[in-house]
Amino acid sequence: MTLRFLFAILSGLSPLMVVNAWAQAPAYPVKTIRLIVPFTPGGSTDILARTIGQKLTEAWGQPVVIDNVPGAGGAIGADKVAKAAADGYTLLMGHIGTLAITPSVYPQLPYDPVKSFTPVAWVARVPNVLAVHPSLPVKSVRELVAYAKANPGRLNFGSGGNGSAAHVAMEYFKWRSQTFMVHVPYRGAAPAVSDTVAGQTQLIFTGAPALMPMVKSGKLTGC
Repeated sequence: MTLRFLFAILSGLSPLMVVNAWAQAPAYPVKTIRLIVPFTPGGSTDILARTIGQKLTEAWGQPVVIDNVPGAGGAIGADKVAKAAADGYTLLMGHIGTLAITPSVYPQLPYDPVKSFTPVAWVARVPNVLAVHPSLPVKSVRELVAYAKANPGRLNFGSGGNGSAAHVAMEYFKWRSQTFMVHVPYRGAAPAVSDTVAGQTQLIFTGAPALMPMVKSGKLTGC
């Protein structure tokens, strides 16, 4: 499973009208741009946003400030963007979680995931990585499935929160493998990864940018 990330800005206009409005503007940008990341620092979304923000700052000559607004599977941060002025200076680092999964988990959102935003750019396609704590006697997906079936309910997996992309990915894995593992939700991918490294949870299935440094250093075992 992969995560697709895109920028989105609030707009009550059609895409064509947005293009026309920007074309008539004297210049863009002329002030600081706020890029809202609807998750905690250190996760894949945050890492990508900071990398892109730095490049945009260099290209535009205006600062791009990263603002982490976590909570409710990204809904709190997305709502802040939806209520911002539709001037292109408040951007959302959205992905499948905030714009597709969260609306299914929280049907009474204060914004419309389709009508409240205008897509600006597809900036990345990020693979998820399945990793376990080194104390677990598994080195592959096949071995993990066999171990989980032999120990139903004894494995805990972390995610960035209920309804997050990582949570849904792991639930899909459980369904396909016919295994039972316990979900432990966190307020972001970074604390979920940290607790897996510490052995508080036994495995995690989340974005590569947040997870691969731990796998490469041997703190986690990739499956």
